[in-house]
Amino acid sequence: MIKDENVAYWTARAATYSEVNKDELANGQQGVWSRELRDQIADALPWTREDPAGARVLEVGCGPGFLAIVLARAGFAVTAVDYTPAMLEAARANAGELAERIDFRQADAEALDLPDASFDVVVSRNLTWDLPHPRAAYASWLRVLRPGGVLLVYDANWYGHLFDPEARAAYEADRTATARAGVKDEYAGTDISAMERIARRMPLSPVARPAWDAKTLAQLGAREVRCDERAWERVFSAAERVNYASTPMFLVRAVR
Repeated sequence: MIKDENVAYWTARAATYSEVNKDELANGQQGVWSRELRDQIADALPWTREDPAGARVLEVGCGPGFLAIVLARAGFAVTAVDYTPAMLEAARANAGELAERIDFRQADAEALDLPDASFDVVVSRNLTWDLPHPRAAYASWLRVLRPGGVLLVYDANWYGHLFDPEARAAYEADRTATARAGVKDEYAGTDISAMERIARRMPLSPVARPAWDAKTLAQLGAREVRCDERAWERVFSAAERVNYASTPMFLVRAVR
């Protein structure tokens, strides 16, 4: 079963992925993402500038906890879910004293066991590409949003290079540029073969995004669906710009 294979992969990755999150928390990326999320949330829900604690935020696919920690530090009431227990364990450890303020739960992103209309904001980063049933996930995320709540999805066409020769050449060029720049290659030290085996079976890997996301969310009844394909300019670090030049991060924002 693909979900079992996914859990096995991310369980093995939990420790090294946690180190990536720790680095982000220790460097300027924490401030970058704090500004990004506060601005996006306040643009949709202006009252949160004065009362962030009154906003209930759900992060789906929290991994080792980076965004959940950033959101909690910004004053939001945060629930963070992940399907992999090892990731949740790492997230709680990384949160430290903040772990008492974050409601960490194991949950299936494609079928959230959470009440309808219970959150003001749903956010995810680098998750939807890795879901076997992304349309079901979007339906579930919209369901738990209150009317007027905002969905923020940050992702990229991470594995399009498995299906497109031009994208493959661009991916290989990124690896070369990373080595020449003396920048840590974020793919190094990971089981690339295992991840690519999973990615080949994920429905969004060969799909043009974020056009698919926008169309799907509109079909599911979301309003004010916007795609920002230049989000990477705000959130990528200098090292990420080299590592992921051919796979820039986009933002899909929608209102329920």
